[in-house]
Amino acid sequence: MPVISRIDLRGLALTTAELRRAIPRATLDVEAATGAVEPILADVRGRGAAALRDLAERFDGVRPVHVRVPAAELAAALEGLDPTLRAALELAAGRVRQGHTAQLPTATTTEVAPGAQVRQRWVPVRRVGLYVPGGLALYPSSVVMNVVAAQVAGVEGLAVASPPQKDNGGLPDATVLAACALLGVEEVYAVGGAQAVGMFAYGAVGSEEADGGAGAELCVPVDIITGPGNIYVTAAKRAVRGIVGIDSEAGTTEIAILADSGADPDHVAADLISQAEHDPNAASVLVTDSLGLADAVETRLVERAEATRHSDRVRAALGGPQSAIVLVDDVEQGLAVVDAYAAEHLEIQTADAAAIAERVRSAGAIFVGAYSPVSLGDYVAGSNHILPTGGCAHFSSGLGVMSFMKSVQVIEYTREALAAVTEPLVALANAEGLPAHGEAAQARL
Repeated sequence: MPVISRIDLRGLALTTAELRRAIPRATLDVEAATGAVEPILADVRGRGAAALRDLAERFDGVRPVHVRVPAAELAAALEGLDPTLRAALELAAGRVRQGHTAQLPTATTTEVAPGAQVRQRWVPVRRVGLYVPGGLALYPSSVVMNVVAAQVAGVEGLAVASPPQKDNGGLPDATVLAACALLGVEEVYAVGGAQAVGMFAYGAVGSEEADGGAGAELCVPVDIITGPGNIYVTAAKRAVRGIVGIDSEAGTTEIAILADSGADPDHVAADLISQAEHDPNAASVLVTDSLGLADAVETRLVERAEATRHSDRVRAALGGPQSAIVLVDDVEQGLAVVDAYAAEHLEIQTADAAAIAERVRSAGAIFVGAYSPVSLGDYVAGSNHILPTGGCAHFSSGLGVMSFMKSVQVIEYTREALAAVTEPLVALANAEGLPAHGEAAQARL
């Protein structure tokens, strides 16, 4: 049985809609997970910390003593952090801070006529809830991506949630805690999954002395929830959207690679496996016009899948319906395929890769050429690794400074400027059957 399936699109002239149906996707989608998360969200909304502890025991196998991580535990985690890992986190944070500082918008003032001014202000939200996964893998790097982007945006209140770990006494992973402490985050919760989303959206009251007593305010609701997670975290974020803002639907990871015969098959196989090791539901997709490359990559996938640490997980991901090698007639057709797919991570390993990358319309992040693997973006590229999945890159962007900011328009007219436009204002108001709108302007003149 092949390690990965093939989809042959050669010789087919498909519309965009047909391409979207032809490309591989996971069988479990966000809609299917919604029914599972709704009772969890309702439970957290109704019972607060009591529900959070019960749900941790059910899903994480441990009942936390402290839902909110004590300050002493954060300090101890940073104190015990391996110096090499600390240096790596500091490097990552520094580069992410540089990359995100460049995203800061500038205020503008437009004088549409003498005395008629419209100003554009950019304002950070007051409080955000940042989710850091902690299931099959642990993600201190996601602390960096979430926190630094919010800090650069100027957010005042930052709260992080990450699943409690049995081997860390019901606290989140020690390295995750250390990364929080390193970046100055003081509010951290041992809460994972859909229940963390519910806590951030609705807030939570305490249930035990460790929470400050039953009924005490444990977590204040946030304005925006960001961060990656599994399909259930993504479904929960969709369910609370409108109560709070969310960044995008950053669910189970995916990679697409557009490659031609000049690509190195070992590089391609290594990159497909690097995403497959995240989760059995991770998607790894190669789009190529080279049958020779496809054959060589499949051979290397077998070899690398056997040798890698998480081989069972990798084989499950590569063999699932969400992963495939897609054969196309040429790079032009391949470009249409990857645009229809709208991958979270898209690698371009073709001749003229930079020019091809400029033509891509839908992708969370694009990695150009042989020396820009996705793993670079996961850690130290200076970009953000929290990206839209499941086709959401057609309409969503990756996490950035703008995820935490909102624009406010400020309008200021003089009496003379108002007088100059009152007649057309009244005409429009009357045409819409709203004469009081016009009268509000006339009353000032």
